[in-house]
Amino acid sequence: MFCSFTGGTRRDMGKIDAKTALCGLMGNPVGHSISPFIHNTLADRLGINLVYTAFKVESGEVETAVKGAYALGIKGMNVTVPHKQEVMRSLVSVDELAKSIGAVNTLVRVAGGYKGYNTDYLGIKRQLVCDGIDISGREVIVLGAGGASRAVTFMCAVTGAAKVYLMNRSVDKAEQLANDVNTYVAGECVHALSLDGYKELKGYNDNSGYKYIVIQTTSKGLYPDVTGTPVEDEAFYDMIEAAVDIIFNPSETRFMHLVRAHGAKAYNGLEMLLYQGVAAFELWNDIRVPDELCRELYELMKKEMGQN
Repeated sequence: MFCSFTGGTRRDMGKIDAKTALCGLMGNPVGHSISPFIHNTLADRLGINLVYTAFKVESGEVETAVKGAYALGIKGMNVTVPHKQEVMRSLVSVDELAKSIGAVNTLVRVAGGYKGYNTDYLGIKRQLVCDGIDISGREVIVLGAGGASRAVTFMCAVTGAAKVYLMNRSVDKAEQLANDVNTYVAGECVHALSLDGYKELKGYNDNSGYKYIVIQTTSKGLYPDVTGTPVEDEAFYDMIEAAVDIIFNPSETRFMHLVRAHGAKAYNGLEMLLYQGVAAFELWNDIRVPDELCRELYELMKKEMGQN
């Protein structure tokens, strides 16, 4: 039995056999996911006898799913919403950084169960490098303090940002995340502000020309609500040197459009999605995926999603 996959990726390495490793994604919903395209393409290009699929797992069934996956010999799993926190209770161990972030999105098979990692952290870190955005010693604004923001904010602090201004509609939630990150780095790098807290910062309507790196982590602008943006104030966009919106559908959010309209560079989150997947694939297979293959896969992903 030969196996083909949606999205234009065809496994020509032979038939699935008793030695084929299985990995997958657990979450709800998962029908829209491009993760099978990413991992099956990597397996195909690298000649690894592995297939990847998606499993819809209802809330309250995560522990059962993890135990079942281990019993069936599944090599590794990705975890997406809404299970990134709940799954941590079902693991034999959790990477220290992932434990501090408070979310796991990758499970690696070990003796007796799975170890949890957070590759979202690695995904956004590698995207910034590839896009030529250096946050070391810089002041960074992170919009939002939800689940996606945790990995981003930890990454900024650990990577050496001078200051991180965490802006959120609920300041209490931002303060909790800021405290978690500051405790981890043993410093006072992260500062919690309201969503309009940028008005208190240098560069806002003061003709100083001071600029920030901005990472947008809220769901504002996510398809189908493509008209949304977390900040409407045009003066805010004059404060931006470069920005990443972790949304990748649509390929250009309104936030990104406003950033570009004010003369700054803006990138969507498709590279973050790619690189968190690559990091998981590397953990499962104990390999390093070549940079040229990552670039090829990125172009294939854009084509798959109609973003060319």
